[in-house]
Amino acid sequence: MQSPSLLETLLSAGWLIVPIGIASVVMLLCVIERTVALRRRRVVPKRFIHCVLKQIEEGAVDRADALELCEENSSHIARVFEAGLRRWGRSAVEVEQAVLDEGERAAAELRRYLRVISGVGNICPLLGLLGTVWGMREAFDAIAGDAAMGKPELLAEGIGKALMSTAAGLGVAIPAMIAYLHLTGRVDTLVGQIDRHGQELVNLISAEAIEERGSSRPRKAKRAA
Repeated sequence: MQSPSLLETLLSAGWLIVPIGIASVVMLLCVIERTVALRRRRVVPKRFIHCVLKQIEEGAVDRADALELCEENSSHIARVFEAGLRRWGRSAVEVEQAVLDEGERAAAELRRYLRVISGVGNICPLLGLLGTVWGMREAFDAIAGDAAMGKPELLAEGIGKALMSTAAGLGVAIPAMIAYLHLTGRVDTLVGQIDRHGQELVNLISAEAIEERGSSRPRKAKRAA
């Protein structure tokens, strides 16, 4: 006797295998989208950050030039820098607040769809368990009928099909939770880098930083003389 294929086995688990299958497709699409979107060069490109901060520190660019550099870049850190640059010359508190506000918006965008992945990981085991309970009830109803009296193999077959629903739910939930933890860790790392580089910008363009650099240059020139 030919053993049933995996698809036939899954379909025999009952109608609840359909929402589990749909959830698995949604989870896979979200994971692929987030994996692409959370690449470091799309969020915090090192070359761009070094270019902007270095040129500001050396006085090679002014506010307008720095804003133009940020507008030409589509990364998240560019938007954070742009928000801070629009407060160029203001107090450190005001510049930092602008950076923090835009940083929070960037963090929220980076966390997009992560709740969907987490939801799939939490709901699929429950759907699988519901499918098992439903299948067990049908199996016991069948064995209780007159036609099934003295045929315990029918009960075993029914229980096996019912348990397949739980296995399918766990088979989707486990990869979903692994992906969620991985992507959450990546987002936390990227948000930390955005915060760190944003603070570096604050230390360069705030009124206090500009005043400090201006007062230190004459001393350096005097020493050189």
